[in-house]
Amino acid sequence: MNREIIDRIINEILQEKLKGKDGHICCKDGVCSDNLCVVHNKEGVRNIVGNGATRITASVGIEAAGGVESDLAGMIDHTLLKPDASKSEIEKLCGEAKKYGFASVCINPSYVPLCAKLLKGTDVKVCTVIGFPLGATSTASKAFETEQAIREGAQEVDMVMNVGMLKSGEYDYVEHDIFAVVSTARRYRVLSKVILETGFLTDEEKIKACVLAKRAGADFVKTSTGFGKGGATMGDIALMRKVVGSTMGVKASGGVRSREDALAMVASGADRIGASASVKIVSGETAEATKGY
Repeated sequence: MNREIIDRIINEILQEKLKGKDGHICCKDGVCSDNLCVVHNKEGVRNIVGNGATRITASVGIEAAGGVESDLAGMIDHTLLKPDASKSEIEKLCGEAKKYGFASVCINPSYVPLCAKLLKGTDVKVCTVIGFPLGATSTASKAFETEQAIREGAQEVDMVMNVGMLKSGEYDYVEHDIFAVVSTARRYRVLSKVILETGFLTDEEKIKACVLAKRAGADFVKTSTGFGKGGATMGDIALMRKVVGSTMGVKASGGVRSREDALAMVASGADRIGASASVKIVSGETAEATKGY
């Protein structure tokens, strides 16, 4: 990895001051640099969708500017990754995903075959995790785990980046590690997401991680495992969206427990939400009502 290039990207992003009056990164003075804003050029966005686009990314500031309608359930990965999750709990998870129309269920690899069977014939995808939750397993084991999960029915994979290697400045290792999973997933046309574990990273390291994930060809960057230090924040989502642009997805995961949490993440640039409190989110319960989940 060319360190001069990555340092230049970091400086450009950290020095940018494109902030609206509410403090969020947004269109400068109401003018969109790409002229494809869902707020200021809605007709242009409709034309893009009409020509075949299946997803449009809206960045931070859309709520303050009047907002856009969104299908929140279809953006949620209904998640159950706790180590003591039982078969009956996984079955309930899949039932809820079908009932509410969640984007996917996100489960540990051992439950992939069961979920693939339960969700067969539905629009709900089976998502699993790779190198979870530490990201410190070998590259070869991550690639093997990815292929095995896909063969058993996984349609999306969320891999954990090697945080220690990133913090050690081993950028080539990190990029190769991500690429090993991404290339395996791509052979089967399976979606890949890279979990950065943002709670352990500085802003500069978050930017580096996003750049490496983008270079490796990943489809999404994701904030957290939910098992590390901290979770998703609006600031991290806005920063990640700014780095990856509109060509990648951004997933907010970790600590998203209410509808207001989820909408705040969407307003900051997320187009996928990972949550275990998914039913409470779509039913509109407040953050106060969902404390403890």
